[in-house]
Amino acid sequence: MTTGFALTIFGLYGLLSQKNMIKIILGFTIFTTGINIVMVSIGYVRNGIAPILDDEGAKQLNNGATIVDPLPQALVLTSIVIGLGVTALMLAYVMKLYQDKKSLNINDYKDLKW
Repeated sequence: MTTGFALTIFGLYGLLSQKNMIKIILGFTIFTTGINIVMVSIGYVRNGIAPILDDEGAKQLNNGATIVDPLPQALVLTSIVIGLGVTALMLAYVMKLYQDKKSLNINDYKDLKW
C-alpha cells in the first residue's frame, strides 16, 4: 500500500509540475498506476481463498477461511483498460498539437486562455 501511495504522490507531482505535455501524460499514467495498486492492496485478505466454491473451497470455508472479495480486482482491471484508452487519446491529442505548433511546452498554447 505504501508503494501505491508513493506512486500516487509522485505521479501527481509530475502531473502538476511539468511543462512538457509528454511528461504530464507520463505523470498521469504513474498516478493512475498508484491508485490501482492502492485499490488492489485494500482488497487484500491474508490467507483468503478465491471466491470459487468447489469441493476444496467449501472445505476451507467450513474450516474458517475467509473469501477474498473480487470486486476491487474487477474495478482495477476496468480501470487499467480505461486508463489505456485515455492515455492513447491524450497522446493522439499531443501529437496533433505538436504537428500544428511544433512545441510540446504547455505554456505555448494560449488559444483558449482568457
